[in-house]
Amino acid sequence: MSSEKAKLYEEEMKAYRVQGFTCTNCAAIFENNVKELPGVQDAKVNFGASKVYVKGTTTIEELEKAGAFENLKIRDEKEQRVEREPFWKQKENIKVYISALLLVVSWFLGEQYGEEHVLPTIGYAGSILIGGYSLFIKGLKNLSRLNFDMNTLMTIAIIGAAIIGEWGEGATVVILFAISEALERYSMDKARQSIESLMDIAPKEALIRRGNEEMMIHVDDIQVGDIMIVKPGQKLAMDGVVVKGTSTLNQAAITGESVPVTKTTHDEVFAGTLNEEGLLEVKVTKRVEDTTLSKIIHLVEEAQAERAPSQAFVDKFAKYYTPAIVILALLIAVVPPLFGGDWSQWIYQGLAVLVVGCPCALVVSTPVAVVTAIGNAAKNGVLIKGGIHLEEAGHLKAIAFDKTGTLTKGIPAVTDIVTYGGNENELMTITAAIEKGSQHPLASAIMRKAEENGSDFNDVMIEDFQSITGKGVKAKVNNEKYYVGSPALFEELHGSIESDRKQKITEMQTQGKTVMVLGTKKEILSLIAVADEIRETSKEVIGKLNNIGIETVMLTGDNQRTASAIGKQIGVSDIKADLLPEDKLNFIKELREKHQSVGMVGDGVNDAPALAASTVGVAMGGAGTDTALETADIALMSDDLSRLPYTIKLSRKALTIIKQNITFSLAIKLVALLLVMPGWLTLWIAIFADMGATLLVTLNSLRLLKVKE
Repeated sequence: MSSEKAKLYEEEMKAYRVQGFTCTNCAAIFENNVKELPGVQDAKVNFGASKVYVKGTTTIEELEKAGAFENLKIRDEKEQRVEREPFWKQKENIKVYISALLLVVSWFLGEQYGEEHVLPTIGYAGSILIGGYSLFIKGLKNLSRLNFDMNTLMTIAIIGAAIIGEWGEGATVVILFAISEALERYSMDKARQSIESLMDIAPKEALIRRGNEEMMIHVDDIQVGDIMIVKPGQKLAMDGVVVKGTSTLNQAAITGESVPVTKTTHDEVFAGTLNEEGLLEVKVTKRVEDTTLSKIIHLVEEAQAERAPSQAFVDKFAKYYTPAIVILALLIAVVPPLFGGDWSQWIYQGLAVLVVGCPCALVVSTPVAVVTAIGNAAKNGVLIKGGIHLEEAGHLKAIAFDKTGTLTKGIPAVTDIVTYGGNENELMTITAAIEKGSQHPLASAIMRKAEENGSDFNDVMIEDFQSITGKGVKAKVNNEKYYVGSPALFEELHGSIESDRKQKITEMQTQGKTVMVLGTKKEILSLIAVADEIRETSKEVIGKLNNIGIETVMLTGDNQRTASAIGKQIGVSDIKADLLPEDKLNFIKELREKHQSVGMVGDGVNDAPALAASTVGVAMGGAGTDTALETADIALMSDDLSRLPYTIKLSRKALTIIKQNITFSLAIKLVALLLVMPGWLTLWIAIFADMGATLLVTLNSLRLLKVKE
């Protein structure tokens, strides 16, 4: 199903939050149970985000019944998050304590009366039943359907241990398995907290003025056009536009920028940002479900439902691996005794193989890493829209950058003013006054510079203004005729340009600047160089990427000379100039043939085709533009490239951790299975191998929470 179709499909389904998922297998069972409920037409579970989407009619009670096998708690998507009980107080853990107590008492009784005595046996049996009650129900149900998952394997192993008289070991296995599941639940919750914390960023109420009345209103009841009053120290509950006041806002929650940004009238502001000092009145522009923060949360949750390539591999592998383990265990239990071995000893070894063969660690190896990495990225102002993009970003060999608005600010600015006789401010005022009538994009840069210098060029009288097509403009100021235009215009006017001035013009042009000239029919009075300013972070970011072995390419429609000057300054490994949008697209295709994995960074609007053609499309400034959020695979929420090296670092780290997890899960199983040869594998070792692998894989994945810039 394409992401667009999936989105539409999800929109017509009701979403609920689920608490208590431990593994992907349980999520699949729950999904099937929900599908079978009366009134439900379809259901879809998102394990990463801990959500269930239901099409049709049902109640929370019915859904909780469907999840009773795992003691799942369901709540409406919009409902406030309830504080969880402390881990040690949770109901599902209490049976573990009782079971463990019975095991210890039975062990003492065994020491007192001997292992074969009826009292310790009853104690062990009680311990097995209390600790493994829900496990057996799931296991026996699966066994009747010939569905071999870890519950089935554990059930066969524990019942088998009891049959051959190993009651103590059976009880120990039950408790260790229950502890393992509880810890798995705890660590999965920890991994999901990064999204849950995003949900708590924006307040659920806001102070709204309607007419002359001010009132506190729940965000669900706030309408577009309402005026929201935000006092210093408060967080914004909704997206909007400032209509009154000036303040600095900390936007770290949305864009990852730690430096507060000044906002004043007509500026766009986002829900979840913190108002630091001034009183703001904000006109609400979006409903609560459409705010940038809601979109981020929705996209992150969607991303966590998408399967990463390594997860797809693991799921496929586990599908064949589990039945293979059952057959192997059966062969170990039956074949050696047929050739004279001890039945009891080899059945015991077969049961131990079943326990060690549980695919828990393997199945959990990828999703925990993906959920953790995507959650960490979202908190740092980077939206990664799926496990596949997380993995692809880690494989990137080359990244192409759109120049204008990505490596540069996209706004031309005056960089140099050279005067030949006369006062610089006066000449700048005359130039700005003449350029006020011009439509040229560089005119606005000159007017901005004059304003910065405190020039009042609007009061200057301009007469006989005339445009000279393709070359510049002319006008009378104080009865003197002035020309503003390209060096070519003055070569025509004067026949030639004096050598020192010609040299200065060439020097500035070589630096990638556009030179405007102010003069009269007789002389050149000043040279004004205008250039698109390079972002402060560009050089540092490109340097970091080059250092980690990524080829960096700058793509631009500018001429070769300007492009070379800017490219050299920034430090990119390659420059492609004079490109039309379709040329960018073709170049990305060429680059993919050469490197396979290629990223493209742009602003997400005019770069959409090139972003789509790259392996990983990265859009800048996702917080302000819906296009960037929709078209890119990764969106940098701030208009700042410095998040890019962090994203590559996180992706590479995630890839390493996923590989470590898969390798470790399989290696520990293999080592334990080899212990069967000399008959050393015990149920104790088997459960410790399984539990240890699951825990280590989960804890290893949680290291991704620590990745910083």
